[in-house]
Amino acid sequence: MEEGEKISLKKDLRKLAGPIFIETLLVMTMGAVDTFMLSQYNDHAVAAVGVVNQLVMFSFLIFQIINMGTSVLCSQYIGAGMRRKMVQVTGVALILNLLFGIAVSAMLYFGAEWLLTLMGLRPELMQYGLPYMQIVGMFAFFQALHLTISASLRADHKAIYPMLVVIVVNIVNIGGNYGLIFGHFGLPALGVEGAAIATAFSRGTAMVLLFIILFTKHIRSFPLQMFTPFPWEEVRKLLKIGMPSAGENMSYEMQQVVLTYFINQIGNDALTTRTYVVNIVMFVYLFGICMAQGGAISIGHLVGEHKPKAAYILGKFVMKWSVLVGFVLSVSIALFGDKIFPLLTDNANVIALGCTILFCDIMLEVGRTINIYATTVLRATGDVYFPFYLGVVIQWGVGVVFGYLFGLEWQWGLVGMWIAFALDENIRGAIFIWRWRSMKWAKKAFV
Repeated sequence: MEEGEKISLKKDLRKLAGPIFIETLLVMTMGAVDTFMLSQYNDHAVAAVGVVNQLVMFSFLIFQIINMGTSVLCSQYIGAGMRRKMVQVTGVALILNLLFGIAVSAMLYFGAEWLLTLMGLRPELMQYGLPYMQIVGMFAFFQALHLTISASLRADHKAIYPMLVVIVVNIVNIGGNYGLIFGHFGLPALGVEGAAIATAFSRGTAMVLLFIILFTKHIRSFPLQMFTPFPWEEVRKLLKIGMPSAGENMSYEMQQVVLTYFINQIGNDALTTRTYVVNIVMFVYLFGICMAQGGAISIGHLVGEHKPKAAYILGKFVMKWSVLVGFVLSVSIALFGDKIFPLLTDNANVIALGCTILFCDIMLEVGRTINIYATTVLRATGDVYFPFYLGVVIQWGVGVVFGYLFGLEWQWGLVGMWIAFALDENIRGAIFIWRWRSMKWAKKAFV
């Protein structure tokens, strides 16, 4: 690949990664703002909402079955100059995720108490977790459509629009939390229920704005003739990509649900600490997420253009910078842990444990950053099964087994569980590096 082409690819990557970085930062900020505001309300509320969000995010992975297929197919179709196919895929994806969204909303609302009881949520936490899960869960279909439209926009180099929407939504969410949790702006003080209402309203706002952008800036209409007869072949491709792709994420999130159950057995302080740490360290792998998503779109285009060597070189560039930045950030946050935790809680046990966990987390983030990069870009090439098989075997054979042994059986507590997490992430990371270098993904394209 010539030097001019390398410069052009890196320029395209920056154009994609910049808006995705800001959007992802703001999405993460939404979750962190909820946690920070609830920490001023009640530590038990923070622990309960942490468990609920683990379940809600797992259920949202059902939408990723379609969204991951949408992202990969749209990127490859655009790279191959097949725009009509891109429009067709987007329309099919919206229909399917609307149906999935309605089903998930019903499950989270009507099954909330049963699911939280299954997680072992104690009565002092249930009073906060149950109303939050029912309110947020009832409107899960907002997120289903939001994610589908965003995936199609990013694939067409329009990542700026999801970013602008999330800026607006963050303002709405922060204002809603401030007013409804604590009773400002003449609104009732609803506590955890207020946070849930603000979150649901924010997601609804995002969905409406993205539909407006979809029809004005991206796809003016979905001509009926494109869907008569119904394009079942595109459904098959979406599921062929999405099932194993989302399957890897589902395996990971289910693993996290099980591990959260283990942490719940250790005690409320461990559960609260875990919730705070998760919300702090997500800013560490933020750069890796945006680089991986931007890189995946560019790599998908290159695969559609039949340029595997260029895709390989771009992938190495993405991984190198993702790992380097992630490592520096994780070290920095660990060093300032004793300044960060007192801002969130006055519980001395949580502060001490949290500061220790942040140092344990440094090596975990190296592996996690590689895994975020590798799973995302391998899917973009069409290599969708390898990440799934590897994820299931290592996440459960290492993460869950050693999490139980270290955390509960040998009574190392939360520190032991974090060591198990680090083993899981780094073993998978090493295997993914080998996979990318092998170039076996180069023959997996769908276009």
